[in-house]
Parts: sequence; structure tokens; C-alpha cells
Amino acid sequence: QVWQIRLDMHLLNHDGNITDAASIAGIVALCHFRRPDVSVQGEEVTVYTPEERDPVPLSIHHMPICVSFAFFHQGTYLLVDPTEREERVMDGLLVIAMNKHHEICTIQSSGVVMLLQDQILRCSKITAVKVAEITELIQKALENDQKARKEGGKFGFAESIPNQRITAFKMESAAVDTNNVEEQAGEIIAKADPPSEVFASPVVHTPGTAQIGEGVESSWGDLEESEKEEAAEEEGESEAAAFECEKVETEDTSTLKETKNEPIVLSDSEEEEVVILEPQELPRKTR
Repeated sequence: QVWQIRLDMHLLNHDGNITDAASIAGIVALCHFRRPDVSVQGEEVTVYTPEERDPVPLSIHHMPICVSFAFFHQGTYLLVDPTEREERVMDGLLVIAMNKHHEICTIQSSGVVMLLQDQILRCSKITAVKVAEITELIQKALENDQKARKEGGKFGFAESIPNQRITAFKMESAAVDTNNVEEQAGEIIAKADPPSEVFASPVVHTPGTAQIGEGVESSWGDLEESEKEEAAEEEGESEAAAFECEKVETEDTSTLKETKNEPIVLSDSEEEEVVILEPQELPRKTR
């Protein structure tokens, strides 16, 4: 027999980057969860209540944390942890899940632009730093919660309400001035550092995923040096063969012109008769 764990997440509200927030909430919930203690004697299994024995935690070997990256202006600008408004205007999104041991658990990408190798490596390095920071915060929060439970103080949801730490109960909707958005965006782009290299504009033939950042021209049709030499030799041989064919064709044509107006005489040695044929056009030799 095994325990079946089900994790349900209810979204109250969000301001963007819900994937990262959901991954943190899910892994913290699993680390914070305690199951009833069990003892097995032969074929007899005893499940103890919380009053009889303290519940035990799950065996969690690592914490995969998601970090999202938004790309703008055909992959020229990179932004970590985009907001809801930034997600509306971004060109592509890359999500990397990694643990504190720098092990990549999953990569998910979406958008209409391609991603370069250097951009993937840069995002993975940023993810390693962010995951280490978030994992440390999670462990501190779990330690503080466990300490508060032992001391008999308030913890969990009851501890969050009086301190107004839940933004859903504290924050109110406020109007945002969008009159000078284009000017502010132009100033930000003008102050930003230009990309180190300029690549050709990518051509996306079909819509799909796994296309973030700028791409380079395809090199599938380029030949290696040995292949180029072989192609040059084959081309030279074909040109020489074509020249010989043209030369033979020219000689045949000149011979035909000389014999065109002369009759063709065929002799039969047995009957010793001479047959004279009228001149006629002979077929031209073709390649």
C-alpha cells in the first residue's frame, strides 16, 4: 500500500509569471505537508492518528524551481519575472526548472522568435543564481514555521492575516496612467545597451513553440572543403566531356556537308552489281 498525494492550486489573482509562483507554492506545500505515521508488523499495518504519533514529512530529495524569461524586440532584450502587462507585449517566453544542484529538470519555450545558444546558456546561469536564492528562502520559511509550532505561537494562515502579508486582502486596484507609455518605452530602449552582434532577421515558416531569440542563416547547403574540391573536379570533367562531344559533332556535320551532294555507291561482291542511291539527309548525332 502507498500514500496517494494530490496537490490542488487555486488561483486568487496574479500580476504575471504565474508559472514561477505556482512552482514555489507547490514545492513548499509538499515540503510542509505531513502524513500519518505507519508501522508494519508482519501483514498487520497500523496507521496512527496525530494524537498518537506526530505525522512525518514526505521524502523530497530536491526542489525544482521554475524561472521565467521574457524576450522583447526579436530577442534583443531579456527580462526575468515578467509582469502581466509585460507578458501581453513580449515576443517569447522561456521557462527553466532547476534545483540547487544546477540540474535542469525541464525547459519550456513559446513564442514566435528563435533562441540562440548563448541566450540559453545565459538564461541557465541566471536560473542557477535565482534558484539558489529561492531555495534558501524556502528553507528559512520552513524552519521558522517549525520553530513557531514548537513554541506554540501563531503560524500559517492565522499568522499572515494580522500582519497583512496577503496582498489579496491588502492591495486595492489603482488606475495606471498610460498616456506617455510610448515615450517612456522609447527612452528605455535608447538607454539600453545594443546587442553585441547583429544577426539576420529570422524567417519562421510555420508557427510553433521552441522558437525564442534571433536565429542565423542555415548552413545545411554549405559544402566542406573536400566536397568543394570533388564538385570542382566533377564540373571540370563534365565540361571536358561536353567539349569533346561538341568537337565530334562539328566534325560529323562538316563531313555530312561534303557528302551531301554526292551519290552513295554500294557494291555487292557476289553479283558484282553497282547500286546507286540518291543522296539524303543523315540524322545528326546528339549527346
